[in-house]
Amino acid sequence: MILRSKPSFRDIVFAVNGSILPRIAPHLIAIALISVLAIYAAQEHPGIFTRISAIPFTLIGIALSVFMSFRNNACYARWWEGRRLWGELIIACRSLARQTSTLEADDRRFLLRGLCAFSAGLAAHLRGQDEWKAITHWFDIGTASNNPNLTNAVLDQIGKYCLTLMHRGRIDPIHYSVIEQQISALTEVQGGCERIAYTPVPFAYSLLLHRTALVFCVTLPFALAGTLDWWALLPVLLVAYTFFGLDALGHQLEDPFGLEPNALPLDALKRTIEREMLALLGNDDLPAAIKPHRNILM
Repeated sequence: MILRSKPSFRDIVFAVNGSILPRIAPHLIAIALISVLAIYAAQEHPGIFTRISAIPFTLIGIALSVFMSFRNNACYARWWEGRRLWGELIIACRSLARQTSTLEADDRRFLLRGLCAFSAGLAAHLRGQDEWKAITHWFDIGTASNNPNLTNAVLDQIGKYCLTLMHRGRIDPIHYSVIEQQISALTEVQGGCERIAYTPVPFAYSLLLHRTALVFCVTLPFALAGTLDWWALLPVLLVAYTFFGLDALGHQLEDPFGLEPNALPLDALKRTIEREMLALLGNDDLPAAIKPHRNILM
């Protein structure tokens, strides 16, 4: 996730780090070259593009911007829901840690390290990384290593452990039901994250916008070259920057758990859980909080 303060005038003019420009630079260069060819053609053959009116491009541009805003709103909603779910995960972990504060040290250690394993496993699961390695750093999943959903297997073991504590009389049924509510909340968080990760924005919808934006930006120079000459580069590149930039930004927000600059900082969020759980266990040697690198928090 990009972390920067409100952009100053200098940032607006010169900032590249944190902008979408590096992602769309090849597209802008291609459009610039097409524009130069269109301008040279208009200069060598005056009147060649006179029958191409700019009015249809105005209408198409308005329609395209409206449809693109719909897609970007849908992508942002996915991004925000992902952030909300990880916020609920942190709340559930803190609540469960507080509700187990009276347990014996070994029991509490098992549960809180299990929460660290769950958050690490979920982050790896959503990013397509080594889920088993992330979990076993904190937790021994034993025979559950063959489970197709290792992160959920961690919750299963936590639930069984709490049920065993109740059967042995170390917690009463009411206490167990309170703990089980937090475990269920963690299950809902995982299910919500998996719903986002495995249900992309419909491909046909995205493809339609990609193609329309590309055709619009490629043909626009031929409508403006005859009347604006070299000045045509300014509106063409501005329109291309806007449409390609919004398209690329929507693509990044579509997958909030990925590794793009605008994705959610899952590493930093799970490190927050790890630090808090270890501190509650009395550990003094806490892992360092993850800081932004070049204004990007992973």
